[in-house]
Amino acid sequence: MSEVMRLQTVEQWEEALKNTSDKPLLVFKHSTSCPISAGAHDELDRFVGGRAELPVDVAIVHVIEERPVSNAIAEALQVQHKSPQAILVRDGRSVWDESHWRITSDFLNERVGAEG
Repeated sequence: MSEVMRLQTVEQWEEALKNTSDKPLLVFKHSTSCPISAGAHDELDRFVGGRAELPVDVAIVHVIEERPVSNAIAEALQVQHKSPQAILVRDGRSVWDESHWRITSDFLNERVGAEG
């Protein structure tokens, strides 16, 4: 089953970013205090759940608890911070990002299938 890595340090983020030249990375920015983010997190779980392998690596950052990591992601990718937010990263750059109610399992399947 595919696993979601949790980014808790800027160093973990920088390593994950470097690896995007080998395999794209789907970053999910999650607010643990927001019900909209909780719904988007459920959709991410549906997207990842039960698959042996995904065409992308998947990482989550808790934006309140790991604010420096969240800020480093926004700065490195030049993507305005939102939460919840899904960002697809390839070769160290943002390919697309989406937020709030648009983050659904169907949307992620469509976009990762097209971009991954």
